[in-house]
Amino acid sequence: MGVDFLLLLTAAIWGFAFVAQRIGMASVGPFTFNAIRFLLGGLSLIPLAVYLKIGRGNRSFRQVLTAGIISGLVLFFGASLQQVGIVETTAGNAGFITGLYVVIVPVLGLFLRQRTGWATWLGAALAAVGLYLLSVTAQFTMGRGDAFVLIGAFFWAIHVLVIGYFSRRVDPLWLSIIQFLTCAILSGVTAFTTESIHPALIWTARWPILYGGLLSVGVAYTLQVISQQKAHPAHAAILLSLESVFAALGGWLIMGEQLSARGLLGCGLMLAGMLISQLAAFRPSAARTPA
Repeated sequence: MGVDFLLLLTAAIWGFAFVAQRIGMASVGPFTFNAIRFLLGGLSLIPLAVYLKIGRGNRSFRQVLTAGIISGLVLFFGASLQQVGIVETTAGNAGFITGLYVVIVPVLGLFLRQRTGWATWLGAALAAVGLYLLSVTAQFTMGRGDAFVLIGAFFWAIHVLVIGYFSRRVDPLWLSIIQFLTCAILSGVTAFTTESIHPALIWTARWPILYGGLLSVGVAYTLQVISQQKAHPAHAAILLSLESVFAALGGWLIMGEQLSARGLLGCGLMLAGMLISQLAAFRPSAARTPA
């Protein structure tokens, strides 16, 4: 019960992070938000790595650094597209569309000669129908915000595959720290060249930024690492997939966002597709980077 609660808490923190991201956008630009958020998140994990004494193995620092930079580059594209898109969509839509990475991962795995079964295709079909109901209009158009988040979901899927490859070769916690800091640097450079940065506005957005950096990255990642060591794979898959549900719940409770009956049906089909794809493997998915 304790482990399942930690996983549920992790999903809730990640889900409500979509609300924090939307609120933060009222004061700062998306790249400014991500730069500070991932800087705080990366730094917050260093004490955990030191406490666990991770990083003292045989792997060279150059290997960890290279893996972290490559992973951070992919993370930068995924996080940037999500953050830009969330300005023009709802927290609920962003949560469910981002969650499609669960379905996209095994499909992309085909190009890496990874085997997949009928459940993957069933999950993908349900998710595709759900996405149509949630985001596609009667004129067969999709809002720009949803489109950005959808493209970002492909980068999140690529990120899962990249992390799955490198985490077997280097210390996964230091890999995460370096990728978060890499993403923070890339976001910061982009922010300085494309956005107007005002300390007063950053201070105004301090609570959403702190939530996204310390809670969504630092605390939730730590909870995931601790709980998935003992959690049943099926329980972990189901509970972590509820992230999108918490995103929609948070958008409704805090921001007054509403979903139509068509949108609710679409969300239900997408969640079903995610669960089928997750449970088909019947093993813990690769470590999820906070959205």
